[in-house]
Amino acid sequence: MSMEITPASDADYDVIVALARFYIYDMAEHAGWAFPDSGGFEAGHQFANYWGKPGAPRPWPPEWKGFPFLVRLDGHPAGFALVKQIGAGSFDMGEFYIGRQHRRRALGQQVATALFDKFPGQWEVREMLTNIAAQAFWRRIIADYTNGDFTDGREAFPAYGNAEFTVQRFRSGATPRD
Repeated sequence: MSMEITPASDADYDVIVALARFYIYDMAEHAGWAFPDSGGFEAGHQFANYWGKPGAPRPWPPEWKGFPFLVRLDGHPAGFALVKQIGAGSFDMGEFYIGRQHRRRALGQQVATALFDKFPGQWEVREMLTNIAAQAFWRRIIADYTNGDFTDGREAFPAYGNAEFTVQRFRSGATPRD
């Protein structure tokens, strides 16, 4: 299988919004979201900030900058990663999704580590408190990437209405990897 991680263009925005329906469905279990009256989840303009588009329901602070990526396997969409720069040399894995049919094949690890390498600096990765599977995934990926040199805690984030998350912090590009 041939995997590509490419910066998402304006044309890719609609592809990621379509994939986001499945991402939001996965998140609904942990966020307690009910299906909307239409029966289907829609991302709407939820990710507009990553492209610098207007219409995002929650505009970012002016110093934040988005870096959207589309993941393809054999030329077909397989997932996405939305990275944001939250300060000079400081990055956040804002959204990360690999389609269920592509999980458990190390694709998520390949994508995450490629992005950690692409953006050297301080990183934070957040998970919902009830999303135990995501916490296990990220702890394993980050522990492997950093040789165990990371922090792991629980924290409220003002930028997200003081919602609490599990968060891992580490530095990329600082630890030699095999």
